[in-house]
Amino acid sequence: MTSEVTAKGTGTAGSASGQGASRRRRAPVKRLMAPAVIFLLVWMIVPLGMTIYYSFQNYNLMMPMMRGFAGIGNYAILLTDATFWDALGNTLVLVVACLAVTVGLGLLLALLFNATFIGRGVARTLAISPFFVMPVVTGLIWKNMLFHPVYGLISWAMRSLGLEPIDWLAHHPMLSIIIMISWEWTPFALLILLTGLQSLPEDQIEAVRLDGANRWQEFRHIVIPHLGQVLYVVVMLESIFFLTSFAEIYATTSGGPGTATTNLPYYIYLNAFFQYDIGLSSAAAIGAVILANIFAIFLIRFVAGNLNAGSAR
Repeated sequence: MTSEVTAKGTGTAGSASGQGASRRRRAPVKRLMAPAVIFLLVWMIVPLGMTIYYSFQNYNLMMPMMRGFAGIGNYAILLTDATFWDALGNTLVLVVACLAVTVGLGLLLALLFNATFIGRGVARTLAISPFFVMPVVTGLIWKNMLFHPVYGLISWAMRSLGLEPIDWLAHHPMLSIIIMISWEWTPFALLILLTGLQSLPEDQIEAVRLDGANRWQEFRHIVIPHLGQVLYVVVMLESIFFLTSFAEIYATTSGGPGTATTNLPYYIYLNAFFQYDIGLSSAAAIGAVILANIFAIFLIRFVAGNLNAGSAR
């Protein structure tokens, strides 16, 4: 009995000393990480806190002496502002449409470039190159070189075919913005999905082919489940960038015609830098943050549900 108690005491002491040694080993790592963690927290929390503070203030830079507490007045104005609801709807349309185009086209291109053919390296480089073009430059290229109703390449091609040129930015503004942003971000989806495809073990493909599976069955039951986590990453990252799209709209349509292409970032810009209404623009920014979180939660559940269903099959 005494030996059992001694053994237990020795084991407890050894466990405690081991935990203490582990904590001592982790302590230098925590001290080294602390400055970066503190910087990131300050970098995120301070701007968010200031935005929340100003969203409850009646603060217009044109009338700085009339500053005061507004309560939920700025949020009430947002809910009754037709332009805000137009911007919210345009933002959702832009995000969903660009996600569908970039993920679908990126997956098709990834499947193409995963195969072997002559000139694949050059084709890959050309396909990826739009991703390295700055957003403002993207807008100017499409506005002046492609969508221009007189000098644009698309108008020239339509005239060559005997068709009437279209003023894309005037008659189809949202479609034009979707095309521009999709052209810019499809290479990102291509890169990530191609990396995922190249990590697919060849023995799995050979096994299903020996079992008599056709190309569609191979794609549905092997490729898509393998790319599940990769697709999740692509959708989440692109959603964040599409929700904050601004430069392409600023360089081409300026939110118009009317409010046809005004999204939430551009709506915030108009209120902050044209009307100088810091309170209202801050409230709109908080609304954009809430929308981003709701969208992220919805996407996480949707993608996770599809992945679970795929693994169950």
